[in-house]
Amino acid sequence: MTLYSTITLHTTADSFTLEPISRDGSPVKENVVIDRSTGNVQVNSPPTKASSEAEAMTIYGIIGFPRLLAGEYMIVITDRTKVGRIGEHDIYKVKDYKVLPLSRNNMALTEAQVGEEASYLSLLHAHLQSAQFHFSYTYDLTHTLQRQSQLRQSTKPIYERADERFFWNRRLQTKFITYMTENEDSPLAKSILPIVNGFAEIKSAEINKKAFTFALISRRSRHRVGTRYFTRGVDSQGNVANFNETEQIIIADAGTDGTTASALPGEKQIYMSHVQTRGSIPIYWTQINNIKYTPKLHIFEDPETENSFRKHFETQKQLYGSQLVINLINKKGYEGPMGVAFQKHIDILNDPDIKYHHFDFHHECSKMRWHRVSLLLDHFNEELQSQGYFKAEFSKDGTEKVLQQQTSIVRTNCMDCLDRTNVVQSVVSRWVLNRQLREIGILGADEKFEMFEPFELLFRNVWADNADVISCAYSGTGALKTDFTRTGNRTKAGALQDLQNSIVRYIKNNFLDGNRQDAYDLFLLYDVDRSATYPLVDKRTLQMKAMPIAILVGIIMIFGAIIIPEDHFSTPVILFISFWLAVITYMFQLLVANGAHYVNWPRLVPLPHISSGKLVAAKEKVKSAVGLKSE
Repeated sequence: MTLYSTITLHTTADSFTLEPISRDGSPVKENVVIDRSTGNVQVNSPPTKASSEAEAMTIYGIIGFPRLLAGEYMIVITDRTKVGRIGEHDIYKVKDYKVLPLSRNNMALTEAQVGEEASYLSLLHAHLQSAQFHFSYTYDLTHTLQRQSQLRQSTKPIYERADERFFWNRRLQTKFITYMTENEDSPLAKSILPIVNGFAEIKSAEINKKAFTFALISRRSRHRVGTRYFTRGVDSQGNVANFNETEQIIIADAGTDGTTASALPGEKQIYMSHVQTRGSIPIYWTQINNIKYTPKLHIFEDPETENSFRKHFETQKQLYGSQLVINLINKKGYEGPMGVAFQKHIDILNDPDIKYHHFDFHHECSKMRWHRVSLLLDHFNEELQSQGYFKAEFSKDGTEKVLQQQTSIVRTNCMDCLDRTNVVQSVVSRWVLNRQLREIGILGADEKFEMFEPFELLFRNVWADNADVISCAYSGTGALKTDFTRTGNRTKAGALQDLQNSIVRYIKNNFLDGNRQDAYDLFLLYDVDRSATYPLVDKRTLQMKAMPIAILVGIIMIFGAIIIPEDHFSTPVILFISFWLAVITYMFQLLVANGAHYVNWPRLVPLPHISSGKLVAAKEKVKSAVGLKSE
């Protein structure tokens, strides 16, 4: 089923009318009418009466219908950018959007609620503007090529067979999906557009005068989503934080033997893909922000850990096959206990389909010895050889012949599953890609694509861009160590860039990420309750709010005392500076001691990980900081 790619939206005081446009520019004899007073949906209803207030605009899809204090809104795509093509399918990125209120009278909000509604809308816009949303009208972007081949005979509409983990706007499409459950044959299915949050880059490439398409797609799971310090570990369903599925795709024209690439367009194409995953260590753990650079690590002795750990890997095996688990965290220092806990639960599970390897990335690759990442390839060489990758042959008439399937997957993690993880994933993908290109004849038996500088540069930059997008979504900044990914070398300039990113991460993770977490929660799971107390209120005491201001005033006073007086060493000046130094020191000590009160905490959804008996004091401190009542 092909989804509607262009729609004319007619807006009147009473309704929104969606009229699809065919490829030749003529209206399709189908429409969808949404009553603005009730929110009811009607399909193929009589056209609404013309109105002098009627407005018409072209949209390229509907993201969904969030419900806030004033009722429902409709988010529509008003501009799009074409990323590229996978075969005959166009892939797009959301470039611009509009949030349109269904209600005409704002549902008689009080003056206070009007301000609250503005805050909710601000969170919604923040998420829509920062996320990387991709979609296609003819290609199921939520699925890998291998899963698509398994679903090829399905007659279900795209939204129904989409992988719900990566169907980012699944919740916001509830209105249309609910209508479809009661009207199964309705053409409304063509208006339900699954959106994927993540990374997608599609490039045309050439090696040895043989053209092919190179694509990299990362899909971010909508389960257990959030920001770096507020979303860690596993939940009771086995979902882990910052879970991403990354698929590397090659498409080339097939030669006469069906296995080697041809320099000239043929009647058939070869599709090849390789998939990897990344995700947080699947135990219950966290680091509670307190404005220190590295918050203390807490690993919870929760009796549910073993069950959640098992659920996670059972699900992963069902989806991807055997697991090659690469743990990149430090074996010593504050990360050490995490490695011990991971190994402990691997041992308890005792599953022959899980191959676990702890590779201390920082130790093994210290002193710029980044080439040692290849040791991982040596360790898992036999498993990677047998793992294979998906390979299929497509004829121009759409006939598919699956030649090979990927039977296992590499699951990589570090603490955040960002920087070290992306470096290792790119190394694994490089090894696989060389095998693929040799197999289809683009590379000779003794050649590597590293020998062809234009493609080598393309490969490096695409993987580095992927690292930055995934990192921004979780940590708020681009990835660290991307100088190695982009150039193949660890450089001093790259180290300085990493220092800058680390400083920005510290600021965002402590003072901005509460709002980012709220934006995720509002989009994906939070239901706004008109009768509930508004949660987005700073309930800290005046004393707590005043301490940073007092420190700032002290710094200004000292700076003024240094630059204004002619006699800098006079007794009054020295006493004045000494007084303000004492004030700053005292206030700074108080601020550090009460660091949790200065963290920008999420307010919409409570943090479930702060529940251990050993952390009752911390829990109460956090509750106080965010203005929540004690239980």
